Amino acid sequence: MAESGECDIRLRAVVELAQAMAAAQSPLDSVAAAAERARAALGGTFAAISAWERGNGRLRVLVNAGELAEGEERYPEDESYPVHDFPEIAEFLHEEWAGGGHGPRAWVECVEDGAESGAYGLEGTYRHLGAATGGGWERVAALRRRGRGCCVVAPIVLHGRAWGELYVARPPGAPAFDRTDADFATVLAAVAAAGIAQTERLEEVRRLAFTDPLTGLGNRRAVDARLDEAVERHLAEGVVVSLVVCDLNGLKRVNDTLGHAVGDRLLERFGSVLSLCGAMLPGTLAARLGGDEFCLLTVGPTADEVVRVADELCRRAGGLELGEGVACGVASTGDPIGPVRTARRLFRLADAAQYRAKAALAEKPVVAGRDGPGEAVLELADHPPVPPPAERRRFRGRRE
Repeated sequence: MAESGECDIRLRAVVELAQAMAAAQSPLDSVAAAAERARAALGGTFAAISAWERGNGRLRVLVNAGELAEGEERYPEDESYPVHDFPEIAEFLHEEWAGGGHGPRAWVECVEDGAESGAYGLEGTYRHLGAATGGGWERVAALRRRGRGCCVVAPIVLHGRAWGELYVARPPGAPAFDRTDADFATVLAAVAAAGIAQTERLEEVRRLAFTDPLTGLGNRRAVDARLDEAVERHLAEGVVVSLVVCDLNGLKRVNDTLGHAVGDRLLERFGSVLSLCGAMLPGTLAARLGGDEFCLLTVGPTADEVVRVADELCRRAGGLELGEGVACGVASTGDPIGPVRTARRLFRLADAAQYRAKAALAEKPVVAGRDGPGEAVLELADHPPVPPPAERRRFRGRRE
C-alpha cells in the first residue's frame, strides 16, 4: 500500500509538472516551472535546468530554483560551464544513449564519504561515473562549494540528442538520491523535454506569424499590432509615433529582365539596409508590408530624427547595385499633421507622402505636414481622389 501511495504521489507530480509548463506565459517561465516542479517532486532544496550550447561547447544555466547559494541568480545572465567538465552529457550520453545504446538514465553524485555516486543505466544497473567517462569530481567540487550534499542529474533529450540537463540537489545530511530517485528524475526530464519541444514549436509558429520569410523583417501583421499599440500610447501619454513607408523602385524591371531570383536578392538586400537604418532609432520595427513595400515604425524619437534616418535610407537605397532607389514617405505625430486618433490615419498620411515621392521621382523622403496648411500630402490622405490611390486598395485587401 505504501508503494502504491508513493506511485500516486509521483504520478501527480508528473502531471503537475506538465500542467505548469503548459500554463507558463513565456519559454523561460516554462523552463522555470519545470525546474521548480522537479525540485519539489524529488524532495530537493535546489534545482537547475541547463542547455548545451553546442556552438561554444558550454552548458548554460537557464534557471536556478529553490535555495540559492551565494552568487547564484534565479535567471543568470551568464552562468555557464565548459561541457568537457561534465563529459556524461557531452560524451557518454551522446555515444550510448542518443546513439541508440543503453546508456545511463541519470547520474548521482554525493559529497559524504561512503555514499554511492555514479550513473544508473536503463536496465537498473549501476556504473561509477568516473569509470565510464573520467568525470564526476567536478560535480562533487561544485556541491562542496555551494554547501550541498548530493545531486541527481538527468539528461533532457530533444529530437534524439542531448539538449541539456535537469539538476536537483539536497543539503548535507539529507538522504542521498538512490536508483529510484534517478529513475524518477529521468521521467521528469522526459516530461520537461516534451514541454520544451512544444514551447519551441509554438514560438516558431508565433515568429513565423509576424515575420516576412524572405527578408526576416516584420510583416504586415506585426506592423498592424505594433502601430495600434503605439497610437494608444500616443493618445494616452503624448509620445511621438512616426511611420516611414517605402516603395522599392525598379523591382518589376529587375524581375522581368533578370528573373525573380535576382528580384528576391534585391528585396533581401534592401531589407538589410532598412534594418540597418532602423537600428539608428532604438526600438524601431523594420518590416516588409508585401511586394515592394516596406516601412519603419518608431515610438519616441523626434520627427527630425526620423526624417534624418529616412534620408539616410534613401541615400543607401540609391547606392544599391540593382533597383532604382526608393520612394519614401514620412508621417509623424511630431509634425503638424492634425490629430492622429487611429493607426489608419497615420498610415494613410505616410502612404500618401510615399505616393507623392514616387510621382515626383524624389531622391529624398517626402514628409507629411511640412508644406503648410492645405498641402498636397494632407489633402491626398484625408480626401483621396476617385479612383483611389494604391493605399486605399491595400487597406481593402486587394494588394497590387
